[in-house]
Amino acid sequence: MSVLRLQNDIFFGQLIRNVHHWSGNFLLVVTFLHLLKGFFTGAFHPPREFNWVIGLGMFFAVLISNFTGYLLPWDQLAFWAVTICTSMLEYIPGAGEWLQQLNLSGPEMGPTTLTNFFAIHTAIIPAFLIILMPFHFWRVRKAGGLVIPRVPEEGSQTRSESVPGIPNLIMREVVVALVLIAFVLVFSVMFSAPLGDKANPGLSPNPTKAPWYFMGIQEMLFHFHPLFAAFIIPIFVMGALVLVPYINYDTNPSGVWFGSRKGRRMALVSAVTALTLTPLVIIADELFMDFAAWMPGLPTVVSNGLLPVTIMAAVVIGFYLLMKKKYAATNNDAVRAIFVLLLVAFFILMVTGIWFRGTGMALMWPWHVGTATP
Repeated sequence: MSVLRLQNDIFFGQLIRNVHHWSGNFLLVVTFLHLLKGFFTGAFHPPREFNWVIGLGMFFAVLISNFTGYLLPWDQLAFWAVTICTSMLEYIPGAGEWLQQLNLSGPEMGPTTLTNFFAIHTAIIPAFLIILMPFHFWRVRKAGGLVIPRVPEEGSQTRSESVPGIPNLIMREVVVALVLIAFVLVFSVMFSAPLGDKANPGLSPNPTKAPWYFMGIQEMLFHFHPLFAAFIIPIFVMGALVLVPYINYDTNPSGVWFGSRKGRRMALVSAVTALTLTPLVIIADELFMDFAAWMPGLPTVVSNGLLPVTIMAAVVIGFYLLMKKKYAATNNDAVRAIFVLLLVAFFILMVTGIWFRGTGMALMWPWHVGTATP
């Protein structure tokens, strides 16, 4: 097995693999945090609308890069995690089966799948990022540079002074790069990248889980019809993210965290609401809430899909209207509040799938036996 040879026979091979593995995971986290910073500081307002869309494209490219790289060790953990993710494609109407076979390079996971994922991971995604990154940076410069943090009382043009990029910007970037390299190296020395037994298509682990960054979607499969959990809800969320900069906002608070002090309070209320309600709904759905059993005459796509999603949408819309009325909020503040509500709810779903699903994917405490996570 080539990965075992790399780890055992190549000088510093284990360290090289550790650095690569953890760097990929950290890159995904840092990219997501950068996306959140852009959103919460209003860095998507004119003239930066399209750059927000480019940034989303790069984030999804990093996500796909991590996903395709996840399979390459070809161990049990990777094989079955990717199997779970690719099986979700079946629920895409019309093109689901074709997309699944395209990803797997055949009807099932095999050596051709490994070759396909390797090509995407090492050639297609890097080429895509090499093209988009300079374009993204150029548009930042074209828009007048980075969004400068400011307090709500400051005008948007208060800090218009500029400083030379050399040595100011270059020095900061070099220092940050050196600190990050040192951190990744130390982390890679202390923690090895996981590697299980060689992939065995005939023996699935229990529990079988997707990679951690897809666990929120896998958790949704326990609460919604697969058509909605794996296709409709993700498509709607991605579409909403793309349209965020093109909403008709009544203010342009670029540079102010959460838009205003009122926006910060609303974001805190949204986070607490999601932290409270999401676990309660998960437990209720696990113990007694079953729309399919309550309405046996309805197709499951309605009872477990359309109905709960409609209820969820009504709750989100009601929360939006309530926040706007209670705080006399602007569109900026209200949209951020809804974003925080949904983000924290999804984070709870992800955490539940990673640490609170054990043998048979049943809910249990994370310190019980059988809760190993990918």
